[in-house]
Amino acid sequence: MNLYGKDKDDNEITLLEILENDERSIEDEIDLKLKTKKLFEKMKEVLKSREKTILELRFGLNGRAPKTQNEIAKMLGISRSYVSRIETKAINKLTKEFQE
Repeated sequence: MNLYGKDKDDNEITLLEILENDERSIEDEIDLKLKTKKLFEKMKEVLKSREKTILELRFGLNGRAPKTQNEIAKMLGISRSYVSRIETKAINKLTKEFQE
C-alpha cells in the first residue's frame, strides 16, 4: 500500500499530512462556529437594536449581502456619518466584551 502521493505542484505528500490538514480544517471550522455563536450572543446582550441592525447590514450577517454605509443610511433615513458613528460605537462595545 502506497502512503505517498503527489500534490498539485508535484511534491511528494503523505496520507498522514493530508489527514492532519483535514483535522485542522475541521478544528478551525468548529472554532469559527463557536466564535460566531458567541459574537451573536454578545450582539444580543450589549448592543441596542439600531447598532445590531447596522452591523448586520454592514457585514452581511444572517445571510444578507454586505451593504455600504451610504446604502444603510438611505435605508434608515439617516446620514452616512451617523451610520459610521453607530458602527464604530457598536464595534467598540463588542471589542470591550471580548477583551474581558
